Amino acid sequence: MKSKRTQWILVIVGLVVVVGVLVGVKAGQIVTMVRASESFAPPPEAVTSAKVEAAQWEGTRAAIGSLVAMRGVILGAELPGTIREISFESGSAVKRGQVLVKLDTSAEEAQLAAAVADASLARVSLKRAEQLRHGEANAQADLDAAEARAKQTDATVANLRATIAKKTIRAPFDGRIAIRQVELGQVVSPGTPIASLQSVSPIYADFWLPQQALAELKPGERARIQVDAFHGAAWDGEITTINPEVDPATRNVRVRATFENRDGRLRPGMFANVQVLSSEKRPVLVIPATAVIFAPYGDSVFAIEEKKDAAGKTTTVARQKFVRTGERRGDVVAVASGLKAGEAVVSSGAFKLRNGASVAVNNSLAPDAQLAPKPTEE
Repeated sequence: MKSKRTQWILVIVGLVVVVGVLVGVKAGQIVTMVRASESFAPPPEAVTSAKVEAAQWEGTRAAIGSLVAMRGVILGAELPGTIREISFESGSAVKRGQVLVKLDTSAEEAQLAAAVADASLARVSLKRAEQLRHGEANAQADLDAAEARAKQTDATVANLRATIAKKTIRAPFDGRIAIRQVELGQVVSPGTPIASLQSVSPIYADFWLPQQALAELKPGERARIQVDAFHGAAWDGEITTINPEVDPATRNVRVRATFENRDGRLRPGMFANVQVLSSEKRPVLVIPATAVIFAPYGDSVFAIEEKKDAAGKTTTVARQKFVRTGERRGDVVAVASGLKAGEAVVSSGAFKLRNGASVAVNNSLAPDAQLAPKPTEE
């Protein structure tokens, strides 16, 4: 009995010793790990950098506009009739006064011949009445009646000639005519559209600017437009009209600029990106747009600074700075406040940084920020 109790005691003592050894080993490992973590420094993050540069930018105001023909009408018939002749091709250029469409005027021409004969007789009768009145062979009333008859017949002739002229539709100005909407033999009524005629050289661009722009806006300022249909092409013109009233609903003012369009590529109704260019340049600080971290609580960048650690070793760290950005052009953005010229900022890789993080700058693969980038086609 005694021997069994001794065995159990030995077993328990052995287990306690084993557990104690294991706890000691594990505690030693934990202490080692804690000490290692205290002295551990994460490796620096690889980033690219760019300098805050001072530049001179032309003052611009961007807007969205629509192209409007200098002169544009929908040609139509003034009088009813049957189309007997069409003298233009759809899409062709026409000159002012060129005959485009003729309606049937056979009835009016016959009436005109009769009216001309009647007017001739009335003039002869008037001449005879004047001679008789000179000899006092007739009454004054006879002469008055002859004069009235002559004027009436002349008016009838003029009316018929005007009717015949109205049935000949001519181009009111030089321009390019659209697809015709009538055919030979078609009976048209007053107002029936025949085709659209547009004069597109020069051409207008109408757009809206906020009322604050009125302080600097004036006729003669330069303007530039671009359209999606001709990528990379731009047309320069000038502001010709500023509306005298401001829209009370939007507080915007309507502006019209005129552009040369000798090649006719710009068409009325096109959507256009408009830039109003100021004659004066203004100083700005610019950085690559990729350097800015946009957030609801404020935009920020990471500035690159030199810092000494506890051992006196110099390291490169990223310091977060909040900025206020301005106009963006191409790959760069203007900074209104928060940075100074010559400072270095992280241009790529900022998304993985935290305030005070160590960085390793490698600009060998840094992207080139351009004001007017042109994508390459492979």
